[in-house]
Amino acid sequence: MENLPDSQRVVVTGLGVVHSLGHDTETFWAALVAGKNGIGRITLFDPAPFATQIGAEVAGWNAEDHMDPKEARRNDRYTHFGFAAAKQAFADSGLDMARENPDRVGVVVGSGIGGMMTYETQLKRLFDGGPRKVSPFTIPALIGNMCSGLLAIELGARGPNFGIVSACATGTHAIGEAMHMIRRGDADVMVAGGAEAAITPFAYASFCSMKAMSTRNDDPATACRPFSLGRDGFIMGEGAGVLVLESLAHARARGARIYCEVAGYAATADAHHITMPDPEGKGLSAAMTRALAASGTAPASVDYINAHGTSTPYNDKFETLAIKKVFGDQARRVPISSTKSMTAHLLGAAGGIEAVISAKTIQTQTIAPTINLHEPDPECDLDYVPNTARAAKVRTVLSNNLGFGGQNAAAVFRAV
Repeated sequence: MENLPDSQRVVVTGLGVVHSLGHDTETFWAALVAGKNGIGRITLFDPAPFATQIGAEVAGWNAEDHMDPKEARRNDRYTHFGFAAAKQAFADSGLDMARENPDRVGVVVGSGIGGMMTYETQLKRLFDGGPRKVSPFTIPALIGNMCSGLLAIELGARGPNFGIVSACATGTHAIGEAMHMIRRGDADVMVAGGAEAAITPFAYASFCSMKAMSTRNDDPATACRPFSLGRDGFIMGEGAGVLVLESLAHARARGARIYCEVAGYAATADAHHITMPDPEGKGLSAAMTRALAASGTAPASVDYINAHGTSTPYNDKFETLAIKKVFGDQARRVPISSTKSMTAHLLGAAGGIEAVISAKTIQTQTIAPTINLHEPDPECDLDYVPNTARAAKVRTVLSNNLGFGGQNAAAVFRAV
C-alpha cells in the first residue's frame, strides 16, 4: 500500500523467463505481444498413444549453458528452468551479492509437481535393473524445494529459503509470501516465482485420464482457446517465471530500476472440490477482493486483469462469474486476457510467468491478447482483448491463479 513506509513496500527489480516462446524475458515478451503461439506437437516422448499429443515445450534447451555441467546432470529439468530464470532475474536486477548481507537475501521458487522427469526415469531404472540402479541423486532431484536450495548455494543467499507447492497457484503464492517476508522485515531481497517441467509420459497419461487436456491435436496453434465456445481443455506448458523483489527503500538506496510494486496479495480456498472450481466463484472472488483491499485499490482502479483462463469449460465460466462478483458494472470495462492462449498452462510456474507478464504490461503500457478468441462463449461475455495486443494506460494489474485442491491466489501489481 502507498501509505506503508518504504521499508515495507515491495517492488520488482528483476525479471526472468524460460519458455517455448523465448529463453529470456525480452524475446518472450515480444512473441507474446505479437500474438505468437508457443504450442506444438510433443517431441520429448512419443505422443502417439496419448489422447493429447501437444504442448508448449522449451525447445533447443541445454541446461549446461546455464549451470555447472555436473549439477545439470544431477538435477531435474524443472530445476534447470527455475535456476536459469532466477539467474536472469538476478542479473536483470543489477544486484551484487558482494554488496549485500547474505542473511537478508532469500529464495522462494516453487513447483506444483517437481521433478517428474527424474521420478519416471529412476522408476524405470528400478523396474529394469533393480534397486542398485537408482541414482543417489534421485531424491534431491525430484523434491520441489531443490530449485530454491540450489539458487541459495549459487547466490550465497542465507535468508528465508523454501519451496511452495499449491498446484497451479504455486507461483503466485511464492511471490505473495515472499512479499510478506520483506514486509515483516525477514529479508531485504527475495527471489520468487515458479518452475515446472511436467511434459512427461506419466503426467500426460494422468491428465489425459482426467480428460482435463485439449485433444485438438491436428491444430496445435488454435487448440488453446480460453473463453471460446469450443474450448475443450487446457494444454500443458513448461518453463519458469521468476522475479526479484526488494523493499522500496533498499531498491532506491542502490538506484535500482523498478518495474512495479507488488501492492497486494491474497490466498483463499474454495473448500468445494479437488479439481473443479467453486461454481459460484466464491473462493476466487474472495481472493481478488482481499488482494485489492490489501493494496488499497478500488476495483474501478484496476486497468487490466491477467486471468487464470485455462481454456477448460469450467474455469473460464466460473472465473468470469467471479470477476463480475468483484467488479460489478466495471467488469465490462476492464480489459482481461488469458496469456495461456499462447503460453499454455505452466502449472506451478503459471503464476511466476504471469507475474512477469504483469510487470511488462505496466512497463510497456501494452496488454497482451487472448488469441484464438473468434467465437466467444455467451457465458464469457467480458472484454478479453481478443487476438490482438492493445496499447493502454496501465497503472494497476490484477493477476489470478487457481490450483487443484481449490487453492486460489490473486496479486496486485502497480506502477511506482
